[in-house]
Amino acid sequence: MSSVEEFRAEIRGWLKTHLSGSFAALKGRGGPGREHEAFAERLAWERHLAAHGWTCVGWPEKYGGRGASIEEQIAFHEEYALADAPARVNHIGEQLLGPTLIDHGTEEQKARFLPPIRAVEELWCQGYSEPGAGSDLAAVRTRATLEDGRWVVNGQKIWTSLAHESQWCFVLARTEPGSRRHAGLSYLLVPLGRPGVEIRPIVQLTGTSEFNEVFFDGAVTDAANVVGAPGDGWRIAMATLGYERGVSTLGQQVGFRRELDALVALARRNGAATDPDIRDRLTRAWAGLQALRAGALRGTDPSAAKLYWSHWHRDLGELALEVCGPAATLAAGAPYELDDWQRLFLFSRADTVYAGSSEIQRNIIAERVLGLPKEPRP
Repeated sequence: MSSVEEFRAEIRGWLKTHLSGSFAALKGRGGPGREHEAFAERLAWERHLAAHGWTCVGWPEKYGGRGASIEEQIAFHEEYALADAPARVNHIGEQLLGPTLIDHGTEEQKARFLPPIRAVEELWCQGYSEPGAGSDLAAVRTRATLEDGRWVVNGQKIWTSLAHESQWCFVLARTEPGSRRHAGLSYLLVPLGRPGVEIRPIVQLTGTSEFNEVFFDGAVTDAANVVGAPGDGWRIAMATLGYERGVSTLGQQVGFRRELDALVALARRNGAATDPDIRDRLTRAWAGLQALRAGALRGTDPSAAKLYWSHWHRDLGELALEVCGPAATLAAGAPYELDDWQRLFLFSRADTVYAGSSEIQRNIIAERVLGLPKEPRP
């Protein structure tokens, strides 16, 4: 048995043993559009993972990780999804900020921030998007000035996932007055829950609130809480986006496969599978999912991968309502909770917008991957 197979067997056996008792009820809970589900219990589960060494498996051992290879990380995320384990609450800290600090942070920053991320004692959110500066991130207007040994932050962020549950936010802010676009930005680590920070949840199509507006009005953080040099924030921010689209997406695809299998089963039960068009679309969805996995294993360009999976998932949501038929347009009575297929349809509309809209991803692919002439800009 290879080391990867042994690693896969180890995490599979651990999950089988520990995802039981009080934790058994958490199977399948949480995830996009459902982050409100059993949040406190999922936090306790993730701290249980940490206590047994199953958080941050890809981090180097010197920072508390297992030093797992890419193949072992793939095995972990796939087995976690196959076990129907609950959605992680610490993804942004573990998968985005942690690797950013390991590669670009100071030793003091690593010593301060990495241990609480690994132990799931401090949760993080991502302060990138703003009104008027979403996918066009270089249009950031939130500003920060260095005063008396502290950064003073003023501005607004939006679509900030899980800010209402987080203690910290990594914020892209303009720190050089008069700078434009990619220049003059800094990557700051800003505490939440203090004076000068206001968090307002945004009610989504699903009726839930996992995105937020975050207002900074004189919020402060220590001068040392800048990752990289002041003014070098764009490079650091792009590094974080690279980690965001890493191997954990293979676990996401296992979730997609579970949704597709359930939809095929429903189509067989309710007779929708007798419709040639439905059969054809289900087959195309299956083929598309195989292409997604092959691309992830091969290392597809991150923008191309984001464009492809987001449209695949949105199309699956549309197909789900076709399979369900006219009844899918109705909620089942007070308090009018959505079923899984309705929630999939509504929340997957956001897939092609968050983490870089499809329009922006197409421009990136055209200009930076294919080398086509840049789109004229004012």
